[in-house]
Amino acid sequence: MINAQMQSARDFLSLLSTASGVSGYEASIASLVMERFTPLADEVRCDTFGNVYALKKGNSKRSKIMLAAHMDEIGLIVKKIDPRGFLSFTSIGGVDQRTLLSQEVLVHGRETIPGIIGSLPPHLLQNEDLNQAVKMEEMAIDVGLSPAKLNEIIQVGDIITLKRELYPLLKHVMAGKSLDDRAGVVVMMVCLEELSRLQHFHDVIAVATTQEEVGLRGALTSAYTLNPDLAVAIDVTHASTPDTKGQVTIDLGKGPAVALGPNIHPAIYRHFSESAQEHRLPIQIEPIPGHSGTDAWAIQVTQAGIPTGLISIPLRYMHTSVETLDMQDVLNSGKLLAQFIASLPDNLEGFLCY
Repeated sequence: MINAQMQSARDFLSLLSTASGVSGYEASIASLVMERFTPLADEVRCDTFGNVYALKKGNSKRSKIMLAAHMDEIGLIVKKIDPRGFLSFTSIGGVDQRTLLSQEVLVHGRETIPGIIGSLPPHLLQNEDLNQAVKMEEMAIDVGLSPAKLNEIIQVGDIITLKRELYPLLKHVMAGKSLDDRAGVVVMMVCLEELSRLQHFHDVIAVATTQEEVGLRGALTSAYTLNPDLAVAIDVTHASTPDTKGQVTIDLGKGPAVALGPNIHPAIYRHFSESAQEHRLPIQIEPIPGHSGTDAWAIQVTQAGIPTGLISIPLRYMHTSVETLDMQDVLNSGKLLAQFIASLPDNLEGFLCY
C-alpha cells in the first residue's frame, strides 16, 4: 500500500522525468515546477536565467536558507541534416554514447516528432569493428520522413531528448531518464510540504536551477542573486552495483548520502548527522575529498563565500535512460532537510563558526 505522500512524490517525479528540459532549454520543466511549488510557498518566481525560486517565509526572517536542485537534463542537438533525411547529432552535457544506439528519441523542432537512433547492422560491419562500441558520429536519427518534409519541421540546432516513461520496479524502486536531478526537485517539494507542519526561524528559498550539466551555471547565478546565509544542494550520487567492484560505497534504499569534505561546511554536516539521529532517519556518509561535481561547488565560493552542505540521493546507472532510485530515499531526503531547517538556531552566525 502506497501512502499519499509517496504517491504524490512518485506522480511529480513521473511528470518531471517524462518531460523534456535539456540544459539551456528548461522552460517547460520550469513551468511544471512553478505550478507544483505555488501552493507550497509564499512566493514563486522565475529569473532571466530560467532558475525557479520558491520562498517559504520563516518566523523571524533573520536569515536566508537556500536549497538548490537542478532541473536540467543531458541531451542531444541536431548537428547536420543529411540530404537523404537522416539527422546527425552531438551531445549537450555528459551523455554516455555507449547507451544511445537503438534508443527512441523526440526531436523538438517546429513540431515534436519521434525518431530512433540507428547505425550499421552487424551484418555489414568488418570483423574488427564487431567488438567496438559505436561512436556518436557514426550514429544517425531516423524520423521516417522524406527529406523535403523533414526540412519543413527540423533545422540544425534543434534539441533532442530520449523518450522514456518512468518505470516502476519492485517495492519503491523506479527507473527512468533525468532522475538526475529531477529527483532533487521532488526532494525540495517534500521538504516544503514538511515545513508547512513545522516551525522554522529562517526564510527558505528552494531553487530549481538551470544548466548544471554544462557548468553549474544556474547555481552560480541564483546563489549570487540570493547571497544566502546558508545553502544546501540536493543532487544524486552513485549507488553500488555489481560492476562498481567496491569503488562505490553508497547503497540504494539506505537513506540519503550526507557529504563531508572541503566543499562542505563542517557545522552543516554535523547538524545533518544530529538531525538524522534525533528523528531516526537513515543516512549514509559520503566523504568527498575535492570537487563534488554538484551545485554545492558553485554555491560555496559565490560572493564572499556561502556555508554549504550537500545531500545526495543514491542512483544507479547515472546519465543513462534507465537511472534507478528508491523513492523511500527521496522521501527521507525531504524529511531530513525539513528537520535540519526546523532545528537550526535563530542565530546562525554563532552556529556557523568553525
